[in-house]
Amino acid sequence: QVQLVESGGGLVQPGGSLRLSCAASGSIFSINDMGWYRQAPGKQRELVAYITRDFSAVYADSVKGRFTISRDNAKNTVYLQMNSLKPEDTAVYNCNANIRRVGALRAYDLWGQGTQVTVSS
Repeated sequence: QVQLVESGGGLVQPGGSLRLSCAASGSIFSINDMGWYRQAPGKQRELVAYITRDFSAVYADSVKGRFTISRDNAKNTVYLQMNSLKPEDTAVYNCNANIRRVGALRAYDLWGQGTQVTVSS
């Protein structure tokens, strides 16, 4: 069984920073794109950022210049460094990864359980 486990959420004041981590574990053959999505109360889930296996990154306009996504392929882990946080960044953040399991012919998308980020004074 393959799973994604997230950590690093919490409460932070506006202008502060948080770092989210998401580690994949299990019988993994390879991981393609890894990314972070978020969903605020009453809003649809939106892409925050994703990163390819060869480290090309794409960001939502709302987080460009403030958030940085990175990954460690040896650890099957993706990170999201969030700086200059704003109240509108408050949401549940979910990790996503496109994973090919050992013995499988195709990759599939897997989601983490979500971690709450609250930006408030």
